[in-house]
Amino acid sequence: MQSKDISTLKLDAKNVAFELPNNNSNQNFGDIVLQRCISHFRGLHASAYIESAGIQVINSAKVAEICGNKFYTSLALCKSGVPTPKTVMTFTPESALTTIESMGYPVVLKPLVGSWGRLVVALRDQEEANAFIELQSQIEGALNRIFYIQEMVKRPPRDIRCIVVGEKVVSSVYRIAKADDWKTNVARGGSTEPCPLSNELEDMVLKASKAVGGGVLGVDAMEGSDGLVIHEINSTVEFRGAQNSSTTDIAEEIVDYTINQILE
Repeated sequence: MQSKDISTLKLDAKNVAFELPNNNSNQNFGDIVLQRCISHFRGLHASAYIESAGIQVINSAKVAEICGNKFYTSLALCKSGVPTPKTVMTFTPESALTTIESMGYPVVLKPLVGSWGRLVVALRDQEEANAFIELQSQIEGALNRIFYIQEMVKRPPRDIRCIVVGEKVVSSVYRIAKADDWKTNVARGGSTEPCPLSNELEDMVLKASKAVGGGVLGVDAMEGSDGLVIHEINSTVEFRGAQNSSTTDIAEEIVDYTINQILE
């Protein structure tokens, strides 16, 4: 930031008291806020508070709300005509099991909220489905009473992570699963390598970004048997793995985009 001659203030949401009414005199948040809080609910509520004082947040609370909930993301993608895996949501273990049987194995059971591939399971037969649906139904929390089920897309042992900054795809990498894992998350030991940004991929990723409200996003795609599909969008995208396989300085692109939002 010093090289760009701008002043910054780093704030840890855990140490901030968000006092109401909010007129921006309770806490100095500056002219614009780049939200990098990894906790979805913490970042979402902090962003809503800051926006209530008339300060722009990247990404907005609305974008964070959509991207932080997988079903909201699926709804936004479908509404905008972006190809995405077949998805079903149910509210009881019985309806979840019935749905899985009708979809056919294998399927993927995902938590509505979460990252790094945690609690995402591939259900390959009825025994696994019974066990994991019962397990999820026993976990405390209202969100665990909602079952988000997707078809398991037949793809290579990789997916594609594109980082979008504004209206530009600044990075496109393959995320490759470990030999003993089907999940591609870098946080789980997956690796990255450069992915060519075809016109088809670029158009689809930008359309997906626009569908959820735009900003600084991580858009994830899979190479299915019927073509590319978008399966997830991250509003607080981590990019260590992507940077290792990118020639573009991702952090600088994000900073420049943020500064330009002030100048516009």
